[in-house]
Amino acid sequence: MTPLQVAAAPVPVPAAARTGWIQPHALDELWFHTGTACNLDCPFCLEGSRPGDDRLQRITLADVRPLVDAAVELGVRQFSFTGGEPFVVKDMVAILEYAARFRPCLVLTNGTAPVVRRLTQIRRLAGTAHPVAFRISIDFPDEARHDAGRGAGNFRLALQGMRALHKAGFGVSLARQMQPGRDEAEVDGDFRQLLATEGLPADLRIVSFPDFGVPGEQRQVPRITEDCMTRYQTEATRRAFMCAFSKMAVKQGGRMRVYACTLVDDDPRYDQGDSLADALRARVQLEHHRCYSCFRYGSSCSELG
Repeated sequence: MTPLQVAAAPVPVPAAARTGWIQPHALDELWFHTGTACNLDCPFCLEGSRPGDDRLQRITLADVRPLVDAAVELGVRQFSFTGGEPFVVKDMVAILEYAARFRPCLVLTNGTAPVVRRLTQIRRLAGTAHPVAFRISIDFPDEARHDAGRGAGNFRLALQGMRALHKAGFGVSLARQMQPGRDEAEVDGDFRQLLATEGLPADLRIVSFPDFGVPGEQRQVPRITEDCMTRYQTEATRRAFMCAFSKMAVKQGGRMRVYACTLVDDDPRYDQGDSLADALRARVQLEHHRCYSCFRYGSSCSELG
């Protein structure tokens, strides 16, 4: 550059053109993906789980212990577990016994044969230092519609598992699918009637989810920009995004990895390494199509208040 030349000032990129993002503020919840192996083969599964699947490998107690210990040091409030089906994992009860020494635990389960078969072991968890709770997936209050996706007999098995867990003194909640075109309160009312009929408390927490698609699917959704995150979101709602207060640990290639949240483990852009402390410093770009569900619906896998 000659003395007479002046470097052009960089042109600022407007917020409407920049991708929206979340800066984590805490590790309130650490999720563990127990692996994509499952006893069921549901075509809509957001994890693509099925019998024998190993896209994400099954975890062991040895895998979990260092991350539990590190999370406790970072002030974690809860440990949560999802799959796959957690109770096809051999070490699952031992994992929960260890984690519940330090913090409350939540397990997402289909509540069917693996739970029913291991009830004697699971009941031991009623005596842990911190409570263990279970969220059971019942997609629809209609047996035929539920079993069309999850297999014949699994509606009744899920309710059996839920009743057994409730009777054993565990907290239970229910996960369902959103039903586009129907009033969500009305759908919850149908479920509450089902729960009462099945001898379960009608006021159980019900968590509803949109259709997230399957792993690797590239859905066309509106882009989330920085402008979107300030125009349509507040500081409080931004802090409620799961990637603002939680992480998920998964096992890939024999190693435990930390991902930005529970919904993006099919995208290596959200692999944040093997250190929870480092992952907490990483800004999360809202580029995955599932991020739009959090933006539009306030979707969250968490039950933390």
